[in-house]
Amino acid sequence: MSNALKEQLLKAGLADAKKLKAVKKEKHQQKVQAGKNQKLVNEASILAEQSRQQQIERDRLLNQQKQAALQQKAIAAQVKQLINNNTVKAQGDVAYNFTDGKLVKRLYVNNKLHDELSRGLLAIAKQDEQYYLVPAAVAEKIKQRQSDSIIVLNVKQQQQDEDDPYADFKIPDDLMW
Repeated sequence: MSNALKEQLLKAGLADAKKLKAVKKEKHQQKVQAGKNQKLVNEASILAEQSRQQQIERDRLLNQQKQAALQQKAIAAQVKQLINNNTVKAQGDVAYNFTDGKLVKRLYVNNKLHDELSRGLLAIAKQDEQYYLVPAAVAEKIKQRQSDSIIVLNVKQQQQDEDDPYADFKIPDDLMW
């Protein structure tokens, strides 16, 4: 109540000073209580919102990990299919030596396949501890998806320069070391 209204009620005798003090004190306590409750509600809602945000972040990270795992499986399946559909049979009696990491491995092929491997027309791919011969174009596709599956992919030799001073001195193709 406004001060002027209070004074008028006191003069008229409709209210006394004790009742006005009591009403004023009660209103003040209600205001204080409302403020405290508001803070508690706000703190509780803030904590609830923070925990909800943390849960959303955890769910998002888990979903990303699951998606990455599914994508890796899909890529592995594509590589396996590329290798299985484009394998060239490696048979013969000429040993082709290559390195797989720190190990030296040997694959027996015929002279034609040995020549194609050397010139970069064929590549060696690894799948499930097995080695397969695949065409260079397929090996490039596999390398884009899973580079560690391609063990040997020789670079195709470029055409010789026109200014090459040794152009007249050809290296024989049948030279074996």
